[in-house]
Amino acid sequence: MNKTIKRIIYLGSACLLLVGNAAAQTLPKVSVEVGEVSDPSDLSTTLQIILLLTVLALAPSLLIMLTSFIRIAVVLSFLRHAMGANQMPPNQLLIGLALILTFFIMSPIANQAYNEGIKPYMEEQISGEEAYEKSVAPFRKFMLAQTREQDLALFVNIAGLEAPETSEDVPLHVLVPGFVISELRTAFQIAFVVFIPFLVIDMVVASVLMSMGMMMLPPIIVSLPFKILLFVLVDGWYLLVKSLVESFNL
Repeated sequence: MNKTIKRIIYLGSACLLLVGNAAAQTLPKVSVEVGEVSDPSDLSTTLQIILLLTVLALAPSLLIMLTSFIRIAVVLSFLRHAMGANQMPPNQLLIGLALILTFFIMSPIANQAYNEGIKPYMEEQISGEEAYEKSVAPFRKFMLAQTREQDLALFVNIAGLEAPETSEDVPLHVLVPGFVISELRTAFQIAFVVFIPFLVIDMVVASVLMSMGMMMLPPIIVSLPFKILLFVLVDGWYLLVKSLVESFNL
């Protein structure tokens, strides 16, 4: 038994050493230096690395503010509060589900941005400015389709800009906050509809308990099983996810 354990330990150590040596031989070394350059391409490569690091640092904020994540996350949070289960499902599960649905909804838009903007730029077919415009265009179209004209006009007036003639004339620093406000409004509308059946159950249970004189028993303890049963019987997750995905104007 001891010999078998020792052999397993030796074999594991050997595998770790082999993997470490292979990684050391195959992984590239990336460094950013400040100094004089003799070739303009060196400066371009350094700027690309800095730009990539900047985008990665801002990626969480971009994921939240420029995609469908806002609406999905808010509705799922309201669903949990409507059911009265403050800890179930846990936050990690709700955020994970919101991310999965966001990737599902935004994947065609991201693929279009990559194929029309990033890929031609990496193949040196278009310039950096043109690549930026073509990469942002699908996301701009998506946000404009979800944004109300009233919310967009609000930030246009606050910014002191003239009314844009076309959607292409709307700057991003005006479009993004208008999109966020519209998404919050839509999320609250969906949450109101989700709350109604659970509120009815709470009212019925509270009335029954008061009529029985059981005023010391919290109604939420009695109503929670009925809420879960109702949600399961109507196939709530299917209906909720279907409604959320179809609520986006794609």
